[in-house]
Amino acid sequence: MEENKKIKIVTHSSKFHVDDVFAVAALFLLLEKNHEITVLRSRDPNIHATGDYVIDTGDVYDPDRNRFDHHQRGGAGGRPNGILYSSFGLVWKKFGMALCGDREVSQKIDKMLVEPIDANDNGINIFQPVIKDVYPFDIRSLFYIFRPTWKEEVNIDVLFMEVVSYAKAIITRAIITITDQKEAERLVVEAYEKAEDKRLIILDERYPWEEVLLRFPEPLFVTYKKRVDNDWTLKTIRENVLSYDGARKDLPQAWAGLRDEKLEKVTGVPGSVFCHNGRFIAVAKTKEAILKLANLALKD
Repeated sequence: MEENKKIKIVTHSSKFHVDDVFAVAALFLLLEKNHEITVLRSRDPNIHATGDYVIDTGDVYDPDRNRFDHHQRGGAGGRPNGILYSSFGLVWKKFGMALCGDREVSQKIDKMLVEPIDANDNGINIFQPVIKDVYPFDIRSLFYIFRPTWKEEVNIDVLFMEVVSYAKAIITRAIITITDQKEAERLVVEAYEKAEDKRLIILDERYPWEEVLLRFPEPLFVTYKKRVDNDWTLKTIRENVLSYDGARKDLPQAWAGLRDEKLEKVTGVPGSVFCHNGRFIAVAKTKEAILKLANLALKD
Protein backbone atom coordinates (compact mmCIF):
# COMPACT_ATOMS: atom_id res chain seq x y z
CA MET A 1 0.00 0.00 0.00
CA GLU A 2 1.43 3.37 -1.00
CA GLU A 3 2.30 5.81 1.76
CA ASN A 4 0.26 8.98 2.40
CA LYS A 5 -2.73 7.51 0.59
CA LYS A 6 -6.11 8.62 1.87
CA ILE A 7 -7.86 5.68 3.50
CA LYS A 8 -11.59 5.41 4.16
CA ILE A 9 -12.89 3.10 6.88
CA VAL A 10 -16.62 2.46 6.90
CA THR A 11 -18.52 0.97 9.82
CA HIS A 12 -22.16 0.98 10.83
CA SER A 13 -24.04 4.00 12.13
CA SER A 14 -26.13 4.34 15.31
CA LYS A 15 -24.96 2.73 18.55
CA PHE A 16 -21.38 1.55 18.65
CA HIS A 17 -20.36 -1.86 19.94
CA VAL A 18 -17.06 -2.95 21.41
CA ASP A 19 -16.09 -5.05 18.39
CA ASP A 20 -16.43 -2.26 15.82
CA VAL A 21 -14.71 0.22 18.15
CA PHE A 22 -11.70 -2.07 18.60
CA ALA A 23 -11.62 -3.13 14.95
CA VAL A 24 -11.41 0.50 13.84
CA ALA A 25 -8.85 1.22 16.57
CA ALA A 26 -6.64 -1.64 15.35
CA LEU A 27 -6.77 -0.32 11.78
CA PHE A 28 -5.84 3.17 12.97
CA LEU A 29 -2.78 1.78 14.76
CA LEU A 30 -1.83 -0.10 11.62
CA LEU A 31 -2.37 2.74 9.15
CA GLU A 32 -2.28 6.16 10.77
CA LYS A 33 1.50 6.66 10.66
CA ASN A 34 1.60 6.77 6.87
CA HIS A 35 -1.96 7.45 5.80
CA GLU A 36 -4.70 10.01 6.17
CA ILE A 37 -7.73 8.16 7.56
CA THR A 38 -11.40 9.05 7.34
CA VAL A 39 -14.10 7.11 9.18
CA LEU A 40 -17.68 7.03 7.91
CA ARG A 41 -20.48 5.46 9.90
CA SER A 42 -23.29 4.30 7.61
CA ARG A 43 -25.47 1.36 6.72
CA ASP A 44 -25.82 2.51 3.12
CA PRO A 45 -24.44 -0.11 0.67
CA ASN A 46 -23.43 2.73 -1.68
CA ILE A 47 -21.21 4.15 1.08
CA HIS A 48 -19.85 0.69 1.83
CA ALA A 49 -18.73 0.39 -1.78
CA THR A 50 -16.50 3.46 -1.39
CA GLY A 51 -14.65 2.11 1.67
CA ASP A 52 -11.11 0.81 1.62
CA TYR A 53 -12.06 -1.12 4.77
CA VAL A 54 -15.62 -2.03 5.73
CA ILE A 55 -16.10 -3.06 9.35
CA ASP A 56 -19.04 -4.82 11.05
CA THR A 57 -21.51 -4.00 8.32
CA GLY A 58 -22.22 -4.91 4.69
CA ASP A 59 -22.85 -8.65 5.15
CA VAL A 60 -19.52 -9.59 3.56
CA TYR A 61 -16.41 -11.23 4.92
CA ASP A 62 -13.64 -11.04 2.34
CA PRO A 63 -10.22 -10.34 3.88
CA ASP A 64 -8.63 -9.92 0.46
CA ARG A 65 -10.94 -6.94 -0.13
CA ASN A 66 -10.78 -5.79 3.50
CA ARG A 67 -14.45 -6.55 4.18
CA PHE A 68 -14.88 -7.64 7.80
CA ASP A 69 -18.52 -8.33 8.64
CA HIS A 70 -19.90 -11.34 10.51
CA HIS A 71 -23.64 -10.69 10.44
CA GLN A 72 -24.31 -12.43 7.13
CA ARG A 73 -26.00 -15.80 7.02
CA GLY A 74 -23.50 -18.42 8.11
CA GLY A 75 -21.35 -15.85 9.90
CA ALA A 76 -17.62 -15.55 9.29
CA GLY A 77 -16.30 -18.65 10.99
CA GLY A 78 -14.92 -19.31 14.41
CA ARG A 79 -12.07 -20.70 16.45
CA PRO A 80 -11.60 -24.35 17.42
CA ASN A 81 -12.83 -23.52 20.93
CA GLY A 82 -16.21 -22.44 19.55
CA ILE A 83 -15.82 -18.67 19.88
CA LEU A 84 -17.10 -17.10 16.68
CA TYR A 85 -15.37 -14.17 15.05
CA SER A 86 -16.73 -10.66 15.35
CA SER A 87 -15.38 -7.77 13.30
CA PHE A 88 -12.52 -7.23 15.77
CA GLY A 89 -11.50 -10.85 15.59
CA LEU A 90 -11.58 -10.81 11.80
CA VAL A 91 -9.42 -7.69 11.64
CA TRP A 92 -7.03 -9.13 14.23
CA LYS A 93 -6.86 -12.42 12.35
CA LYS A 94 -5.49 -10.61 9.29
CA PHE A 95 -3.49 -7.78 10.86
CA GLY A 96 -2.63 -8.83 14.42
CA MET A 97 0.76 -10.17 13.44
CA ALA A 98 1.63 -6.96 11.58
CA LEU A 99 0.56 -4.85 14.57
CA CYS A 100 2.54 -6.88 17.11
CA GLY A 101 5.53 -7.86 15.03
CA ASP A 102 5.44 -11.26 16.72
CA ARG A 103 3.09 -14.18 16.15
CA GLU A 104 3.14 -15.40 19.76
CA VAL A 105 2.35 -11.91 21.08
CA SER A 106 -0.50 -11.60 18.58
CA GLN A 107 -1.93 -14.97 19.64
CA LYS A 108 -1.75 -14.09 23.34
CA ILE A 109 -3.57 -10.81 22.76
CA ASP A 110 -6.19 -12.69 20.77
CA LYS A 111 -6.75 -14.92 23.78
CA MET A 112 -6.64 -12.11 26.35
CA LEU A 113 -8.53 -9.29 24.61
CA VAL A 114 -9.96 -10.27 21.23
CA GLU A 115 -11.70 -13.55 22.07
CA PRO A 116 -13.68 -12.14 25.03
CA ILE A 117 -14.90 -9.26 22.84
CA ASP A 118 -15.80 -11.65 20.03
CA ALA A 119 -17.59 -13.98 22.41
CA ASN A 120 -19.61 -11.16 23.92
CA ASP A 121 -20.61 -9.72 20.56
CA ASN A 122 -21.78 -13.15 19.40
CA GLY A 123 -23.78 -13.87 22.56
CA ILE A 124 -21.40 -16.55 23.84
CA ASN A 125 -21.17 -16.74 27.62
CA ILE A 126 -17.61 -17.35 28.83
CA PHE A 127 -18.15 -17.02 32.58
CA GLN A 128 -20.67 -17.83 35.27
CA PRO A 129 -21.24 -15.48 38.24
CA VAL A 130 -20.58 -17.06 41.61
CA ILE A 131 -22.48 -14.44 43.62
CA LYS A 132 -26.09 -13.75 42.75
CA ASP A 133 -26.68 -10.46 40.94
CA VAL A 134 -22.97 -9.52 40.94
CA TYR A 135 -21.31 -9.41 37.53
CA PRO A 136 -17.87 -8.34 36.30
CA PHE A 137 -17.56 -4.77 35.07
CA ASP A 138 -15.99 -6.07 31.88
CA ILE A 139 -14.66 -4.30 28.81
CA ARG A 140 -18.12 -4.13 27.26
CA SER A 141 -19.45 -2.44 30.39
CA LEU A 142 -16.52 -0.04 30.35
CA PHE A 143 -17.17 1.08 26.78
CA TYR A 144 -20.95 1.04 26.94
CA ILE A 145 -20.87 3.51 29.80
CA PHE A 146 -19.69 6.07 27.21
CA ARG A 147 -22.82 5.60 25.14
CA PRO A 148 -25.20 8.55 25.43
CA THR A 149 -28.17 8.00 27.70
CA TRP A 150 -31.73 8.59 26.56
CA LYS A 151 -31.50 12.14 28.01
CA GLU A 152 -28.30 13.15 26.22
CA GLU A 153 -28.16 14.73 22.79
CA VAL A 154 -24.64 14.25 21.44
CA ASN A 155 -23.03 13.58 18.10
CA ILE A 156 -22.64 9.80 18.20
CA ASP A 157 -20.02 9.85 15.42
CA VAL A 158 -17.81 12.26 17.36
CA LEU A 159 -18.29 10.10 20.47
CA PHE A 160 -17.38 7.00 18.46
CA MET A 161 -14.00 8.47 17.55
CA GLU A 162 -13.43 9.39 21.18
CA VAL A 163 -13.92 5.80 22.34
CA VAL A 164 -11.78 4.56 19.43
CA SER A 165 -8.94 6.58 20.96
CA TYR A 166 -9.45 4.70 24.25
CA ALA A 167 -9.39 1.38 22.41
CA LYS A 168 -6.18 2.37 20.64
CA ALA A 169 -4.57 3.00 24.02
CA ILE A 170 -5.71 -0.39 25.33
CA ILE A 171 -4.40 -2.27 22.28
CA THR A 172 -1.11 -0.38 22.45
CA ARG A 173 -0.68 -1.21 26.13
CA ALA A 174 -1.62 -4.85 25.49
CA ILE A 175 1.09 -5.14 22.84
CA ILE A 176 3.70 -3.54 25.11
CA THR A 177 2.67 -5.64 28.10
CA ILE A 178 2.63 -9.00 26.31
CA THR A 179 5.87 -8.23 24.45
CA ASP A 180 7.61 -7.41 27.73
CA GLN A 181 6.07 -10.49 29.36
CA LYS A 182 7.55 -12.65 26.62
CA GLU A 183 11.03 -11.28 27.35
CA ALA A 184 10.47 -11.73 31.09
CA GLU A 185 9.38 -15.32 30.54
CA ARG A 186 12.76 -16.09 28.98
CA LEU A 187 14.59 -14.45 31.89
CA VAL A 188 12.53 -16.30 34.51
CA VAL A 189 13.21 -19.63 32.81
CA GLU A 190 16.91 -18.78 32.78
CA ALA A 191 16.78 -17.99 36.51
CA TYR A 192 15.07 -21.34 37.16
CA GLU A 193 17.64 -23.22 35.11
CA LYS A 194 20.52 -21.50 36.96
CA ALA A 195 19.06 -21.96 40.46
CA GLU A 196 21.17 -24.25 42.67
CA ASP A 197 18.13 -24.98 44.85
CA LYS A 198 15.14 -24.93 42.53
CA ARG A 199 12.77 -24.54 45.47
CA LEU A 200 13.88 -20.88 45.63
CA ILE A 201 14.08 -18.78 42.46
CA ILE A 202 16.08 -15.55 42.70
CA LEU A 203 15.20 -12.83 40.19
CA ASP A 204 17.10 -9.60 39.64
CA GLU A 205 13.90 -7.75 38.63
CA ARG A 206 10.23 -8.04 39.44
CA TYR A 207 9.44 -9.94 36.28
CA PRO A 208 5.92 -11.34 35.73
CA TRP A 209 6.88 -14.79 36.98
CA GLU A 210 3.70 -16.40 38.33
CA GLU A 211 2.49 -18.46 35.39
CA VAL A 212 6.01 -19.27 34.23
CA LEU A 213 7.15 -20.86 37.49
CA LEU A 214 3.98 -22.94 37.76
CA ARG A 215 5.29 -24.96 34.82
CA PHE A 216 7.97 -26.39 37.07
CA PRO A 217 7.24 -28.65 40.06
CA GLU A 218 10.05 -27.60 42.41
CA PRO A 219 9.70 -23.84 43.09
CA LEU A 220 8.14 -22.98 46.46
CA PHE A 221 9.29 -19.37 46.80
CA VAL A 222 10.53 -16.55 44.59
CA THR A 223 12.46 -13.47 45.62
CA TYR A 224 13.25 -10.21 43.84
CA LYS A 225 14.31 -6.62 44.49
CA LYS A 226 11.64 -3.92 44.50
CA ARG A 227 12.41 -0.86 42.38
CA VAL A 228 10.52 1.64 44.52
CA ASP A 229 12.38 1.34 47.82
CA ASN A 230 15.10 -1.23 47.04
CA ASP A 231 13.71 -3.68 49.59
CA TRP A 232 13.66 -7.38 48.73
CA THR A 233 10.46 -9.42 48.53
CA LEU A 234 9.91 -13.12 49.23
CA LYS A 235 6.68 -14.58 47.84
CA THR A 236 5.04 -17.97 47.85
CA ILE A 237 4.27 -19.89 44.65
CA ARG A 238 0.49 -20.30 44.35
CA GLU A 239 -1.19 -22.93 42.21
CA ASN A 240 -3.87 -20.38 41.25
CA VAL A 241 -2.33 -17.06 40.27
CA LEU A 242 -5.70 -15.31 40.74
CA SER A 243 -6.02 -16.36 44.37
CA TYR A 244 -3.99 -15.95 47.55
CA ASP A 245 -4.95 -19.47 48.56
CA GLY A 246 -3.27 -22.69 47.51
CA ALA A 247 0.39 -21.84 48.12
CA ARG A 248 2.77 -24.72 47.57
CA LYS A 249 4.29 -23.79 50.91
CA ASP A 250 3.27 -20.96 53.26
CA LEU A 251 5.71 -18.78 55.11
CA PRO A 252 6.11 -19.79 58.80
CA GLN A 253 3.10 -19.27 61.04
CA ALA A 254 5.26 -17.56 63.66
CA TRP A 255 6.01 -14.72 61.24
CA ALA A 256 2.39 -13.86 60.41
CA GLY A 257 1.57 -10.17 60.81
CA LEU A 258 4.91 -9.18 62.34
CA ARG A 259 6.94 -6.10 61.45
CA ASP A 260 10.42 -4.71 61.98
CA GLU A 261 11.86 -5.47 65.44
CA LYS A 262 9.21 -8.07 66.26
CA LEU A 263 9.91 -9.95 63.03
CA GLU A 264 13.65 -9.62 63.53
CA LYS A 265 13.30 -11.08 67.02
CA VAL A 266 11.28 -14.10 65.86
CA THR A 267 13.42 -14.83 62.78
CA GLY A 268 16.79 -13.79 64.13
CA VAL A 269 17.40 -11.99 60.83
CA PRO A 270 18.44 -8.30 61.04
CA GLY A 271 16.76 -6.26 58.32
CA SER A 272 13.47 -8.17 58.40
CA VAL A 273 10.68 -5.73 57.59
CA PHE A 274 7.29 -7.42 57.28
CA CYS A 275 5.36 -10.65 56.86
CA HIS A 276 1.72 -10.59 55.80
CA ASN A 277 -0.91 -12.23 57.97
CA GLY A 278 -1.73 -14.45 55.00
CA ARG A 279 1.87 -15.71 54.97
CA PHE A 280 2.25 -15.27 51.21
CA ILE A 281 4.75 -12.40 51.27
CA ALA A 282 7.66 -11.18 53.38
CA VAL A 283 9.96 -8.21 52.93
CA ALA A 284 13.53 -7.49 54.02
CA LYS A 285 15.91 -4.58 53.55
CA THR A 286 18.71 -6.49 51.80
CA LYS A 287 19.26 -9.48 49.55
CA GLU A 288 21.30 -11.13 52.31
CA ALA A 289 18.41 -10.79 54.76
CA ILE A 290 15.76 -12.04 52.34
CA LEU A 291 17.85 -15.11 51.47
CA LYS A 292 18.18 -15.92 55.17
CA LEU A 293 14.40 -15.63 55.55
CA ALA A 294 13.93 -17.84 52.49
CA ASN A 295 16.19 -20.53 53.88
CA LEU A 296 14.33 -20.45 57.20
CA ALA A 297 11.00 -20.75 55.36
CA LEU A 298 12.27 -23.72 53.37
CA LYS A 299 13.31 -25.50 56.57
CA ASP A 300 10.06 -24.71 58.43
